[in-house]
Amino acid sequence: MNFNSIIEKKKKNIELNESEINFLIEGFLNNKIKDYQMSAFLMAVYFNNMTKNELYFLTNAMIRSGKKYDLEGVEGPIADKHSTGGVGDKTSLIYAPLVASFGIKVAKISGRGLGKTGGTIDKLESCTGWTSLISEEEFNSNVKNKYISIIGQSENIVPADKVLYALRDVTGTVDSIPLIASSIMSKKLAVRNTSIILDVKVGSGAFMQNIDDALLLANTMIEIGNLYNRNVSVILTNMNFPLGRSIGNALEVKEAWETLNGNGCTSLEEISTTAAAITLLDNGIFNDYKIACEEINKVIKSKKAANLLKEFVINQNGDFDKIINYDDNFKTKNVIEIRSEKKGYLNYDSNSIGNLSLNLGAGRETKEDKIDFASGIYLNKLPNEFVNENEIIFTLYTNKDSVEIFKNMSHECYKITDNKNESDLILKIISKNYNL
Repeated sequence: MNFNSIIEKKKKNIELNESEINFLIEGFLNNKIKDYQMSAFLMAVYFNNMTKNELYFLTNAMIRSGKKYDLEGVEGPIADKHSTGGVGDKTSLIYAPLVASFGIKVAKISGRGLGKTGGTIDKLESCTGWTSLISEEEFNSNVKNKYISIIGQSENIVPADKVLYALRDVTGTVDSIPLIASSIMSKKLAVRNTSIILDVKVGSGAFMQNIDDALLLANTMIEIGNLYNRNVSVILTNMNFPLGRSIGNALEVKEAWETLNGNGCTSLEEISTTAAAITLLDNGIFNDYKIACEEINKVIKSKKAANLLKEFVINQNGDFDKIINYDDNFKTKNVIEIRSEKKGYLNYDSNSIGNLSLNLGAGRETKEDKIDFASGIYLNKLPNEFVNENEIIFTLYTNKDSVEIFKNMSHECYKITDNKNESDLILKIISKNYNL
């Protein structure tokens, strides 16, 4: 077996077998297959796609490249959630305590943000001391006893995904559906779970720009899950406007806390509740979607889940008092109010908002960049709200001094129109137990 024979088969769209794909992944990790060779393979996949069997073999080879977390000694349902990345998306911080309040454990591998989409790990690290670098024993214990634990993707977790993604990033193959699906699912399947809920974002502030591509990605990930006998559900959600009121790190943890205390905005609550309800159905806690949502709303009103978020952060060494006493701990040198030039209905552009937040200091352009946890954007007015002339529509927080540049960038972030932009927040739900 050699690389040339494999690439010839893939070029001619002849299905590769398990041994051939294992040879590729193991060879690339061991530097026996060079970057320029693997680049050719990735481009062949980009143009010729992958069969169902090839998807399974690739995902399996990636999982086998590193450590699996079997959560030995942890009993009962175990859930995981993943979002493909969105502006202001802090739903995992709301979802995990909600499902945990019904006895479902949450074991999750999360990542850091890059570009305009924030990472869950970055958000949590705004609680000084919080760490994702915990041992397998600590991870097991946290899931078993505290019902929630989130770890980072260490060097031992699906290392093949890390090196493949780095190569995809510089070879124009990041947007290959089978490569995206195998990348996401390899990390989800590296941890034992009974259900996985995937939030696939669609729109200007998301990686998937149109619903057809998003549906293809969703069904590909479900297909991979089925091959592993995992219960996978997907929600497709609108990312043409930011989610919630806050974009930034500490700001988003604060908003998650407020939402779990019953003070969240409708859009953020709707997606979090939907994801949690589907998980409750997938794990047999309820068999009716409407009832599941009603029971989740009762938990939010009781503030029970809010305490679970706080306990989870403290359990992984985070100082949650910094969030509770937010104004005392997260001050910025500059606070910039952006006001409307006229009256009408407010429409945001997620992509521009995300880029502005990045420039304020809330994100990173390279993995080496440092994040300013206090920087970000607060939406005083939500999408589709009516605003009057000279009314504050959003506020910028930054320690950088480029105030006039940020003000100019803000003009690209919104439009004020005579009519509302009537578009659904949840575009589709694909689940064995509920469909929309």
